[in-house]
Amino acid sequence: MGEDVSGESPTLRQVGEFGVIERLVRDRRQPAAVTLGPGDDGAVVSGSDERTVVSIDMLVQDRHFRLDWSTPYDVGRKAIAQNAADIEAMGARPTAFVVGFGAPGDTPEAQASALVDGMWDEAQRVGAGIAGGDLVSCPQWVISVTVLGDLEGREPVLRSGARPGSVLAVAGDLGRSAAGYELWRRGIEDFDGLRHRHLVPLPPYGEGAVAAAGGASAMIDVSDGLVADLRHVGEASGVTIDLSTEALALDHDAVSQAAEAVGADPWAWVLGGGEDHALAACFADAVPPGWRVIGHVLEGPGRVLVDGKEWEGYAGWQSFEEG
Repeated sequence: MGEDVSGESPTLRQVGEFGVIERLVRDRRQPAAVTLGPGDDGAVVSGSDERTVVSIDMLVQDRHFRLDWSTPYDVGRKAIAQNAADIEAMGARPTAFVVGFGAPGDTPEAQASALVDGMWDEAQRVGAGIAGGDLVSCPQWVISVTVLGDLEGREPVLRSGARPGSVLAVAGDLGRSAAGYELWRRGIEDFDGLRHRHLVPLPPYGEGAVAAAGGASAMIDVSDGLVADLRHVGEASGVTIDLSTEALALDHDAVSQAAEAVGADPWAWVLGGGEDHALAACFADAVPPGWRVIGHVLEGPGRVLVDGKEWEGYAGWQSFEEG
């Protein structure tokens, strides 16, 4: 976890916009894909494919993260990880990020630096860089990240390609972030691993390209919850997806002790918890190494079943729900 940097530091207002930006970009090494980084009116990013995959996501303080739980470094890693996962889910490789950051003028400059350190560290985990961005005054922290991705000659993997007879497989973990959130919310200081997984997700970097090369016909980033996100695949493809709790036992068991500690149902976390940023994909043939089968694709309307029945528990996050 990143260091607490809430102590003595000049504020963003004192340093000024351009002074802060200069400090944040100083001595950063860009990957080969970023041929021109911050410093001009625009950045230049190259790729091996004439097409570019683009996605954007936003995080708002006290809605998507809390600074009394997360260090700025953690927030930076999370902001990059959740955007990189969207590019992975298209079967592409993240190449560059562009970041917008809004914060009050009295924010310590050291906090902004720690935030960007986290972003850079996470971006380098996927071989990408931060090509540019913007800094504005704002009543609370707001972070907007745009990510660019390179398909490297592959076709994008869409949500609409699932076909009956295929298997559904997942790369990455499920339920950990939801467990961590509940532990934080209840002030339970045990289960450090789960608590940290809520602050900083661990997407299965590189597995999106592996799935695309391995014949994945549909894929999605599990950001809102397994059932909720697979429902998008089912509706886009016009198929029914049937999940197996037996195949998900590994995830259930990983969070069962935490669920017992808070009096929760571990299946609600595994099936409905988001922000783990695992990848779920459909395969007509063999599943690549690193992926595990958790269900099957059936004929029928666009829906998700669990052991052949409708799931009646919590299905996942919605942006405008209260919470």
